Amino acid sequence: MNAEGPAQSRAPVAAETLSQKRAAPPVPPSLQGFLSLHDFEVAAQKHLPRMLHGYMAGGVETDWSLNDNRRAFAEWGFIPRCLTDARARHTKVSLFGRDYDAPFGIPPMGSAALLAYRGDIALAQAARAKNIPYILSASSLIRMEDVAKANPDAWYQAYLPGEPARIEPLVDRVIAAGFKTFVLTVDVQVSSNRENNIRNGYTIPLKPTFKLFWQGATHPAWAFGTWFKTLQNHGMPHFENMDAGRGPPILSRDLERAFGARDGLSWPHLELIRKRFPGKLLIKGVLHPDDVVRAKEMGVDGFMVSNHGGRQLDGAVSGLRMLPEIVKIAGGLPVIYDGGIRRGTDVMKAYALGADFVFVGRPMLCAAAVRGQAGVERAIDLLAEEIHRDLALVGVNTMDALGPELLMRA
Repeated sequence: MNAEGPAQSRAPVAAETLSQKRAAPPVPPSLQGFLSLHDFEVAAQKHLPRMLHGYMAGGVETDWSLNDNRRAFAEWGFIPRCLTDARARHTKVSLFGRDYDAPFGIPPMGSAALLAYRGDIALAQAARAKNIPYILSASSLIRMEDVAKANPDAWYQAYLPGEPARIEPLVDRVIAAGFKTFVLTVDVQVSSNRENNIRNGYTIPLKPTFKLFWQGATHPAWAFGTWFKTLQNHGMPHFENMDAGRGPPILSRDLERAFGARDGLSWPHLELIRKRFPGKLLIKGVLHPDDVVRAKEMGVDGFMVSNHGGRQLDGAVSGLRMLPEIVKIAGGLPVIYDGGIRRGTDVMKAYALGADFVFVGRPMLCAAAVRGQAGVERAIDLLAEEIHRDLALVGVNTMDALGPELLMRA
């Protein structure tokens, strides 16, 4: 953050650079009707069977935390600066020594290939094409080695039981696959109470029922474009990346047992991963400042502040509310925000409150479901263009020029 305000953050720029007008990315005709991330969410609700849309879009119990992620953004308003020469503005940022073209990435999302054909590949390749980070979920249905080939810069995220005998070989597999960043999710000690999944007919493992068949039959674009196409080309989907070896298929009765004793995961296991993994190590799902202090002492490289998109503990505070305090005690380590972002102004508010980076999940998966990789690239462009426009309207040229002095409680 720039303590002297946005006017001091700009370096001199040549006149010929200032005069160059930014060209909007070309848009294929099939994507011109999508004007915001919300448009992809609306289209995905129509495209997907109810059980799958409910699994992706829903939260847990009363959806208090899911809704609070949006409420937290609504409580802040901008105090824009005027008469700022904004012709040199850009959306580029750096994270862990890597330059990215946009200030956001795509977080881990389980079972993406069940909602979108080869969903993990579509997300990974779109992120690579647009030069933003992508995180592969441990609950993914495509082998991590294949995803790493599609995007050699992808990160890996783990859900782990408190069992060193399973942790160590998995970490070794992640290293062998070429992943340089390991994200440990720490807020999934047990499965949450997702009543909406039961009501919509979604279960893990999937159970073939007439209700399930009917939902597929009434959504033929998904049934033939994703489900049957996957079966024909790749066979029954398996959970491929939970362990060192292949996990069970999504219809397996042994699936829940394969998750292991996640409620046994504790600090010694984080220490074990830190000693074994040579790359960047982050923890995802941290909200309490004391946990940040302890993880920092163990040598983690950064924090993802998140309440898991409102999908775990209903009543857990939005990460945006904890962001300023965690930034203060992070000691300069990157603090990344995740949860509820839908607009460029949301991204900018998180940066103004101290975030070094943000991740945007559900809308990107919706884009993959309805339009594949091209849809995800369109969604990335839309969000990046919103940020580029709104930087000028707020009166700054770079993301690091955003600070709390530009915000006010609304």
